Amino acid sequence: MVWIDYKILMKNKNLILVRHGQSEWNQKNIFTGWENPGLTQKGREEAKLAGILINNLKIKFNYLYTSALVRAQVTGTIILDNINQENVKIIKNKALNERFYGDLQGLNKDECRKKWGEDQVQIWRRSYDIGPPGGESLKETGERVMPFFLNEIFPLILKGENIIVSAHGNSLRSLIKYLDKLSSKEIVKLEIPTGSPIHYLFDDSGEILHKKNLIE
Repeated sequence: MVWIDYKILMKNKNLILVRHGQSEWNQKNIFTGWENPGLTQKGREEAKLAGILINNLKIKFNYLYTSALVRAQVTGTIILDNINQENVKIIKNKALNERFYGDLQGLNKDECRKKWGEDQVQIWRRSYDIGPPGGESLKETGERVMPFFLNEIFPLILKGENIIVSAHGNSLRSLIKYLDKLSSKEIVKLEIPTGSPIHYLFDDSGEILHKKNLIE
């Protein structure tokens, strides 16, 4: 076995994926989608911890990509405040938005279960290609997330840039499905905790050398 010193390799071609900290609607168990609640105090603390853990990697970052939604943007800003780095370019794009939940946005999840049944709500939440009424499926979410990632973010990584993506559970599921080569059945089972950073290190060809959840 060849021993690899990842600390030497981690100077470039790094990607951090982090879901936003707990939002006010996460706390209230409400379908959020493209709505814009702020972070709770717990969510701010999660974002701060994410920044501290990312800072411990001793990586110089070039870009922060985030969605058009406030909870992801604020999480990204708090992370930047805690990595103590200047000149990180911030790019906001709605392609990284959370899955659009359509008619369910703003509704309490437990109330939805009472109205439509546990099984139906679970299908809307966790099936790959069936969306809620008026909303997106995870498959459709990936169809807007992945072109943006492959055309804009991934080429920068291959050039040696280091990037943080502060986004949402389902936009990140779309990225992780691609990066980890997961099936549609596997990805719907993946839970991504709020404020928990995932670190990827790539080689020159774009293959993953190393992956680590910074919060075990």
